[in-house]
Amino acid sequence: MLKNEVAKNELKEVRHSEEWHKSGEKVKYRLADAMKSCMKKAPVEKITVKEITEECGVTRQTFYRNFQDKYNLINWYFDKILIESFAHMGEGKTVYEALVNKFHYIQEEKLFFKAAFKNDTQNCLRDHDFELIREFYKNQIEEKSGKTMSEHLQFQLEMYCQGSIYMTVQWVLGEMKESPENLAHALAQSMPEELAKVFRELEML
Repeated sequence: MLKNEVAKNELKEVRHSEEWHKSGEKVKYRLADAMKSCMKKAPVEKITVKEITEECGVTRQTFYRNFQDKYNLINWYFDKILIESFAHMGEGKTVYEALVNKFHYIQEEKLFFKAAFKNDTQNCLRDHDFELIREFYKNQIEEKSGKTMSEHLQFQLEMYCQGSIYMTVQWVLGEMKESPENLAHALAQSMPEELAKVFRELEML
């Protein structure tokens, strides 16, 4: 009987923890939406936590329970939408289609991507984006070919992904005016020939 009571209490604690986590996530997304609204009116550096909480309808204490500051909020949401952008990439059958899907999604969330990259002084977000896109392509190649990539090919892939991320950041920051389709085409065509050959053999290019 005692064991049953202990088990029930543990289950309640787990459920409470899950509910708390879900509600905490909802608050974070609400704060992100509020930040988006504020970003339409002013640059990030001029937005205050007070303005974000007033837009969201929560207290400053609630904000600081979830985030250290507005940049921590931007980085948290950037990570969420970056992962989502790769989910959109996965819907494409070729490198070109995958990139078009990613860039269209970035356009929808361009305010946040721009703010995140602009304030990424340590290049942490760029590095995170690089790691995700490298693993995305590596997994695609290895799953479709049934082989582990050679070190030489991985080297080419890393160089290509670094260049791809650099051009993406320039596009997000407004340094390039290409459409998602034109940028995707340019990046797909810029792939090193040896790497491109592998993608073509796997019908991914």
